[in-house]
Amino acid sequence: MDYWGRWEHVLFRPLHGEWSLSMLWRYSMNLRVLGVVCAVLCVVCQGMIEASAVSVAQKVSIAGAVDPARQQPTIQRPGLHAKTLGGEVYDLAAHRGKWVLVNVWATWCEPCLKEMPELSALHRRRRDVEVVGLAYDDSKPEEIRTFLRSHPVVYPIILVDISNPPKNFAAPRGLPMSYLIAPDGTVAKQFLGSITARDVEGVIGAVGKAR
Repeated sequence: MDYWGRWEHVLFRPLHGEWSLSMLWRYSMNLRVLGVVCAVLCVVCQGMIEASAVSVAQKVSIAGAVDPARQQPTIQRPGLHAKTLGGEVYDLAAHRGKWVLVNVWATWCEPCLKEMPELSALHRRRRDVEVVGLAYDDSKPEEIRTFLRSHPVVYPIILVDISNPPKNFAAPRGLPMSYLIAPDGTVAKQFLGSITARDVEGVIGAVGKAR
């Protein structure tokens, strides 16, 4: 007798004859056992689905290392004109003559938080390098300000409207993501993943020698 045949025999045999009290009791117990088994299977399947969804989301949204590929965005001289959390208007074109690192991040992104102190130190240490942060986050401005009190940086932060991001810095393929803009306004390097000051300065040195 196959697996289903055994269960059919146990569950539905009372339907083919007279019902006794003991048979009814056994029948109800079998149904309870089957119900428990089904409930456990549902919980296990749901957990597997959720774990898979989280895993996929993490792979899509959080990058763990620097992307070695030199991937250039469509716009070679991207523009950025937006208001910072401090209330000032930031115009990327006004910073020509310096290296500018446009760092896209979010409050929930652990690799983003890991790199922020070093990027802040780079911004403070080098006069020829500036950093601007694009908070790709659905938080409110005051929530970002509160967050930055515990994760302070010296460079300006722009809160991006994720439903209408800057056209030259649209939805990133992952976070963190950074664009190193050369003094002439062109994109020298695009980084996917957490970076260090050494990564940035390495590109600056290499581009400087090439030119």
